[in-house]
This record gives sequence, structure tokens and C-alpha cells, in this order.
Amino acid sequence: MKTSESRFAGFTLVEIMVVVVIIGLLAALAVPTFIKIRASSQDKAVLNNLRQLLFSADQYYLESGNTTVASADLVGTGSTNYVKQFQTVANETYAIVLTQATPITAFGVGRQRTITYSN
Repeated sequence: MKTSESRFAGFTLVEIMVVVVIIGLLAALAVPTFIKIRASSQDKAVLNNLRQLLFSADQYYLESGNTTVASADLVGTGSTNYVKQFQTVANETYAIVLTQATPITAFGVGRQRTITYSN
């Protein structure tokens, strides 16, 4: 007598569900960390842009003797501009007019934060 034992090589539903749960837990741990690191990196890039604006404004004040300057006069590709065009990294906006001895602020960083830089 021949016994036919059919056994399929594959995964059971329980094994597949365990793998899905493990992947879900790993994703739940990784996503908040990724968001936090991305916000930190955006903040550093915005601070760098603010630092460039502040230093170029200081140079402008020394050369011209004025105490205010439009940020459009500092940023651009023209020969009179102090800073080459820089990219916004988090949809931020910068002050239009800069005044000597006042901090520079970027608004709407990541649509929620405000960052101020002063030397």
C-alpha cells in the first residue's frame, strides 16, 4: 500500500504574519527618528543661510556706511552681490530688509518653525 503524503514547501499564515508585525515595528521605530534627523538637518542648513546673510550684510555696512540693506542687494549672481543664490531647504522665507546690529530671522522653516541667528 502506497501512502501519499503531500507536503507543500512554503510558509504558513502565522509565519507570514509574524514577519509583517516585525517589519511594522521596525518601521514604527525608524520613521520618527528619520523625521527628527531631517528637521535637524534643515535647521542647520537654514542657520548656515542666515549666517551667510549676516556676514554679507556686515560687509555691506562696512563698505557703504549704511545701516540697512535689502536682502535682494546681498543675494544673487550679479557682480555687486555678496552671496551667490542659495536654495531654500524647508520652504523658509527670509527678512526683506536687514538692519545693522539686529538678529536675522527665517520664518516658516518646515512650515512650522522660526530660526533666528545673531552674532
